Amino acid sequence: MKHLIFSALCFFAGFAIPAMAEQAVSENVAGVTLYHVDENSIQTRSSSWQDKAQDVLINALSLTGIKYKYGGKSPETGFDCSGFVRYVFRNAANLTLPPTARAISQIGKTVKKDELQPGDLVFFNTLKSAFSHVGIYIGDNKFIHAPSTGKVVRVESMQDGYWAKRFNGAQRLDNEIEKLH
Repeated sequence: MKHLIFSALCFFAGFAIPAMAEQAVSENVAGVTLYHVDENSIQTRSSSWQDKAQDVLINALSLTGIKYKYGGKSPETGFDCSGFVRYVFRNAANLTLPPTARAISQIGKTVKKDELQPGDLVFFNTLKSAFSHVGIYIGDNKFIHAPSTGKVVRVESMQDGYWAKRFNGAQRLDNEIEKLH
């Protein structure tokens, strides 16, 4: 069932799951299916932003259900919002991001809300402070993030009243990714 949800989210977000003949599947502590891909089994691909954004989304969606933990940085311990985003970009794009949502908001290029693309970072004012929360845009006005204590990594609508009122802006990290290659 979780695999079906993951596949549906991938389809809904507008990207295809790449052929992963040599993948291992396991469940994390929250019972969420994780997809582990042997890097040697992946066919050589372009390192374009679209490819990396797809990798980011697949990695992020595979972490759905991991518990929130303030200061958390891994699936084993849980994630806070910036720990989740840092983990995903480090593993999927080999990009090390700063430790806080505010610091992450200072890199990349600013993107208008109506120009968001999957893989862009979206920022919110959740602590009466601009850029205090970060998530990853997946398409169709939805984003994935580690919300708050007692919750889990999940996909939410940016049109939901809470998030719509608190949206601060978005950043695209395509130039940072291209610098690595």
